[in-house]
Amino acid sequence: MNIGTALNNNAKKAMLLGSGELGKEIAISLQRYGVEVIAVDRYANAPAQHVAHRSYVVDMTDAQAIKTLVAEEKPDLIIPEIEAIATDALAAIEQQQVATVVPNARAVQLTMNREGIRALAAEEVGVPTSKYAFATSFSKLKTAVDGGIGYPCFIKPTMSSSGKGQSMVKSADQLEQAWQTAREGGRSDTGKVIVESKIDFDFEITLLTVRAKNAAGEVETSFCEPIGHVQEEGDYRESWQPQPMTEAAIGNAQMIAKRVTNAIGGLGLFGVELFIRGDQVWFSEVSPRPHDTGMVTMISQPQSEFELHVRAILGLPVDTGISRPGASAVILGGIDSDSVAYSGLEKALAEQGTEIRLFAKPQAFVKRRMGVALASAESTEDARKKAVLAASEIKVIHSG
Repeated sequence: MNIGTALNNNAKKAMLLGSGELGKEIAISLQRYGVEVIAVDRYANAPAQHVAHRSYVVDMTDAQAIKTLVAEEKPDLIIPEIEAIATDALAAIEQQQVATVVPNARAVQLTMNREGIRALAAEEVGVPTSKYAFATSFSKLKTAVDGGIGYPCFIKPTMSSSGKGQSMVKSADQLEQAWQTAREGGRSDTGKVIVESKIDFDFEITLLTVRAKNAAGEVETSFCEPIGHVQEEGDYRESWQPQPMTEAAIGNAQMIAKRVTNAIGGLGLFGVELFIRGDQVWFSEVSPRPHDTGMVTMISQPQSEFELHVRAILGLPVDTGISRPGASAVILGGIDSDSVAYSGLEKALAEQGTEIRLFAKPQAFVKRRMGVALASAESTEDARKKAVLAASEIKVIHSG
């Protein structure tokens, strides 16, 4: 394939819909291959907009706004980074062959809504999942729980991310509050929630799964080493690679991930979340893009998840190998402020094999991810200790 020169008439252009910390790394990887990058987000000065060739502030749930911007910029690639996008607009753009949606418009539609992806995984593909049901009213939710889901269970919006609107319910007296939380906490109120039974798993992983073309031009699936992670309130706080697993569990995880991503199709990297107990594996969720827990690959792999995503969608060879055990730990805002500074970098970076990525978000919130500490070591345990220590040294402070 040929790639032109950015800011030239022959440029290959990629439009990011969503320009957070993951989008920033995708933009950097794209620019290494001379791709012209347009970063779009709902607010100004989002992380990827700092490094893009051009940027726009747009309501990405507004179908006409998306179509107008695409018509103006004429990108070759549209790369969604978030779920809250006018997917009907992407489907129309794809159908009219205006641009290539990564991995495809159907993938964005399916994974934006938990109902779509759960139906695909459990019913179309037939991989193991938790028991689940959808409810359009509190009475139907109660009927689903009493009729087989049971307690404890999880109540979630059908459209959300990073744990927003999610509750674990241990008894009937908590159910109505969880219903309200799910209705109010999603990216949009679809009028429907999902309730899932709790699986007694040993741990959960992200299996980064890459669909890329081989030398013969055929699509092949490859996998990174499994990534373990810690979540609080549904949002990731730590991740590490590799996560120890039995060979049987790895085989089952790869089988499930391949079947789900084959059903979705397209090229690129997918973050497949799975529950593990012994050799047993259950499908949880999939993101058709780099995953937040996969930020650890910036220090553990020669080709990070962002590099793999970009190579795959450009039709370039990929290498999912790991170089050394690594870990990541999130740096939270800790404060609400429109003007922040960071202290402690010199302490955080004093330990060999440690790196810091600050996202430069224009606003801090108490639980907003403002950066990530990365560390490598001879073992995942040592890497985790180093990453957590480094993250604790960084202080987000108000800078008036």
